[in-house]
Amino acid sequence: MSGRTRRVHPVVVRVGTTRLFLWLAPHLLPRVDRAAHRLTGGRWIPSRLFLPSVLLTTTGHRSGRPHITPLCAYRYTDGSWLVVATNFGRAHQPDWSTNLRHRPEATVTCGGRTHQVIAHRLSPAAQRAERARILAILPLYDHYAARAGDRGIRVFHLVPRGGGSPD
Repeated sequence: MSGRTRRVHPVVVRVGTTRLFLWLAPHLLPRVDRAAHRLTGGRWIPSRLFLPSVLLTTTGHRSGRPHITPLCAYRYTDGSWLVVATNFGRAHQPDWSTNLRHRPEATVTCGGRTHQVIAHRLSPAAQRAERARILAILPLYDHYAARAGDRGIRVFHLVPRGGGSPD
């Protein structure tokens, strides 16, 4: 596996499956990350302490307004990213993944730099091929997939616009 992703600490995996975390995290973590992002001028989000994370800005498919979402992300050496729409295993798809399905142009902010990307949804076969990378960024994937049930989990490859590396 090539890429720039560090291992996730086992404590994060244990905490990430608790009832309290699964109830609180979807509401609290994105707000904290967005606030820290604003306060640090886009250089840092707290989630990066625990998981490899970026901020994804999508365009609302109905509203046309920008929406910023902190996400776990695997960064490939070519400068593209892999993101997984687990939504903590909740019953509905996360809004950001629906936005990408309708408007695949987005931006990724990582380390204070913003990159224009195009989202490509992976097929089930491609998702299986990327399993090692998915588990590298989100060891809780199987737990969240089981909770999500029949809705399935969308996985996207975010490719820099123009095909070149963003660095």
